[in-house]
Amino acid sequence: MVASLSLPRILRVGGGAVGELGDVVAGLGLRRPLLVTDAFLAGTGAAERLMATLRDAGVQPCLFAGTVPDPTTDSLDAGLTVLREHGADSVIGFGGGSPMDTAKALGLLGVQGGRMRDYKAPHTNLGPALPVIAVPTTAGSGSEATQFTIITDSATDEKMLCPGPAFLPVAAVVDFELTLSMPSRLTADTGVDALTHAVEAYVSRKANPFSDGLALNAIRTIGHHLRRVYADGGDLGAREAMMLAATQAGIAFSNSSVALVHGMSRPIGAHFHVAHGLSNAMLFPAVTAFSVPAAESRYADCARALEAAADGDSDALAAGKLVEALRALCQDLEVPTPQAHGIDKDEWFRLLPLMAEQALASGSPANNPVVPTVDEIQDLYAQIYA
Repeated sequence: MVASLSLPRILRVGGGAVGELGDVVAGLGLRRPLLVTDAFLAGTGAAERLMATLRDAGVQPCLFAGTVPDPTTDSLDAGLTVLREHGADSVIGFGGGSPMDTAKALGLLGVQGGRMRDYKAPHTNLGPALPVIAVPTTAGSGSEATQFTIITDSATDEKMLCPGPAFLPVAAVVDFELTLSMPSRLTADTGVDALTHAVEAYVSRKANPFSDGLALNAIRTIGHHLRRVYADGGDLGAREAMMLAATQAGIAFSNSSVALVHGMSRPIGAHFHVAHGLSNAMLFPAVTAFSVPAAESRYADCARALEAAADGDSDALAAGKLVEALRALCQDLEVPTPQAHGIDKDEWFRLLPLMAEQALASGSPANNPVVPTVDEIQDLYAQIYA
């Protein structure tokens, strides 16, 4: 099998790397970037500090702070207006997954126009698009290194996966110091998101030796550090390790794929406005248990990397230990069930058929070791509710 691999052209990784953003932009020959972020990062002054770094490098940035959580097609309109008025030649995504996904979408729409629905899977988007530079502030989404963006259709509440090289950032500036202010809940949710990326990349039907190495290393690193950083957000070593692991997991799944957890997670986020990492965590143990029989040895490798199983354990035993380890991790990180999160039971079960159809239509479940039916997806949704 020939693996088709894509990575950002430039990666700046390490504490203080954000100070080099202006040099990265100028070095790419770009002069009029649109800095895309959210109201929180604008309010803390972090966005303005980045604007100053860019101005010091001789470029002319413009700020758009209108990103919303789980960006929608409607939320892109204001950003497109600012992008066009500024005459932007590039887009910088600064924040968690939502600002980075918004930046990617604006980069494509700013050149090609149309509707985001035109670009959703299974369509593969080759471009053209404005170059995107990604600056993550959470250790989770991996969006700084992926060829995907996720945008919710405002008309249908469908969370659309839009894939292709057009969405791959040309550069990423990965600075763990930007994550130091993350609260414990966000730390946990984004950390489990990164772990899900790594495990799904490894067990995916599209896995390859390149993605395998990054995925296993990310699993090992997250296993060592996620509980630590959840307990103490000021643990610099754990923060740095988690940031690197999240980027490695992002590169891994961008070059293989995610699978059933992500396919089922997106409709939960779209219909019930649950943060993406949290909805992944709600699903992770149950979906893994469902999938193990079709890829026992691959899940066993994940268990050993997580140090949930010993080298001498049989694959069957190790894979079972992985499921138990994920349950224990989610318990330690206080991951709620949908019921405990406050989601109405009647509404949850009313939407199961639609969520199952949307999950399957996203394409991600087709990469799972067990390719589920709509009925099996509904059963899994029902299983995790309480």
